Amino acid sequence: MKQTLKSLAVASLATMATCGAAIAANVDGPSVFWKISMYGNSRALTSGMEALAEKVAEETDGKFQIRIFYAEQLSPARENLDGLKLNAFEGAGICNFYHPGKNPAWMVFSLPFLPIGDPEVGRYARMRMFEHPAIVADMAKWNAIPYVSGLLQQFELMGKGTPPEKLEDWQGLQVRAGGGLGDAMEALGATKQTLSASETLTAFQNGTVDAAAFPFTYAHVAFKINEEADWYTANLAPGTSECGWVLNKTAFEALPEAYQALLMDNRDLVLDTQQAAYDAEDEVNLQLFEETLQKITYSEEELARFREIAGRPVWEKWVADNQDSFDAQGVLDDFLSYAEEARAR
Repeated sequence: MKQTLKSLAVASLATMATCGAAIAANVDGPSVFWKISMYGNSRALTSGMEALAEKVAEETDGKFQIRIFYAEQLSPARENLDGLKLNAFEGAGICNFYHPGKNPAWMVFSLPFLPIGDPEVGRYARMRMFEHPAIVADMAKWNAIPYVSGLLQQFELMGKGTPPEKLEDWQGLQVRAGGGLGDAMEALGATKQTLSASETLTAFQNGTVDAAAFPFTYAHVAFKINEEADWYTANLAPGTSECGWVLNKTAFEALPEAYQALLMDNRDLVLDTQQAAYDAEDEVNLQLFEETLQKITYSEEELARFREIAGRPVWEKWVADNQDSFDAQGVLDDFLSYAEEARAR
């Protein structure tokens, strides 16, 4: 049923895009083949790029082909930026906290308790940030350009063993959480581990991690964390990250202008398809979790205490740690202002 819902959502959006008038049919140009490097298997996060590949092939009568290579076939997840710099492939899915030193400004996306929990607010603010000079500059160092956000949902945690029903219960737990999210969990006394998504299941199985933060709900199922877990948090919502899509700058600039426009004009197709796939997954996964796992819900008082401990203090530390390298305060302020703009729209 889950796959059916996802397929229907993606198919519906693809049909809408085909019927739209934003892109003229039969874009003429040369034969081009692009390789996209991605970690993990086909899932909700990849659904938008899959729809894009179908769209550009259709509009160019098959002359512009985009193929996503899954499961780190082209590059380890932490080395996708290196591969773009070497022109080994034409695009990649990246996760900012897999390599914080390579994209320091991008780590703003992983700060805890940013006001982007509403999907529409998050979408607007993220895409504005994808045009931000500091975000663009981070990618330029790797011969890459930001393309579209992965629109990751707010994270929740799943774990094994005794459930942390109070904030104090996180003390001593080994938690997979990157960037500022990891810092937030450390503020509760946990030990953070920056594992890739693909590494996390193995860590659960061998007992080296107690809990893992993932976009809720799709990623817990995509990486089979729910099959190992005993419990999940339902409303901790400590924040999110940016696992988005970037393009090879050299390859993009070598495209005919019509092909460049085809890619850029279809960013909404990618975003709409991703969001629809997440929503379809939620319809199935929420019921699955409630039936098979213990649900942990924190009181408003505890959530307020968590935000006080691990919200603004983590922001301030991130700014202080990075201000000498780039205008970290300006990056954070701009992100917050974009979120405010979105709420006012």
